[in-house]
Amino acid sequence: MLIDMVAASQLTNGLALGTLRKVHHVAFNVKDMQASRQFYGAFLGLHELTGDEVPSTLKALVAKGKVANFVTPDGTVIDLFWEADLEPPHTDPYQQFTRANHLAFDVAPEVFDQVVAVLQQSAVTIDHGPVTRPTGRGIYFYDPDGFLLEIRCDP
Repeated sequence: MLIDMVAASQLTNGLALGTLRKVHHVAFNVKDMQASRQFYGAFLGLHELTGDEVPSTLKALVAKGKVANFVTPDGTVIDLFWEADLEPPHTDPYQQFTRANHLAFDVAPEVFDQVVAVLQQSAVTIDHGPVTRPTGRGIYFYDPDGFLLEIRCDP
């Protein structure tokens, strides 16, 4: 109960309800890029971004086969990052395991600086950022369990 009250009080000092507009993208680490591209593209039927659809910041990595991008019908992007040395998951299926790299939330460009200020004044651990790229601005930070999150906006 005390933990719930502390968590609730921390949330009241955080971002305003509705600041996060949508999930912008989810990034997964994959060991076998070709198998993953086949799975997300041919098997799940998701559209793979190619040519001018690829964000300019990822074009070089896509050309080298290190990143592939897919989009769901609702516009959420799934980024696959090739990690050749990725260890296999635990053989016990009840063990927690994730191949996720990070989860990115989208905010309006006009509130991005306010979001950064809230994060910097809070107790969250910031991994890096804010960063500015041709595809927008972002800041990376950790949730209480150490999962990497991003809040980003379009340019």
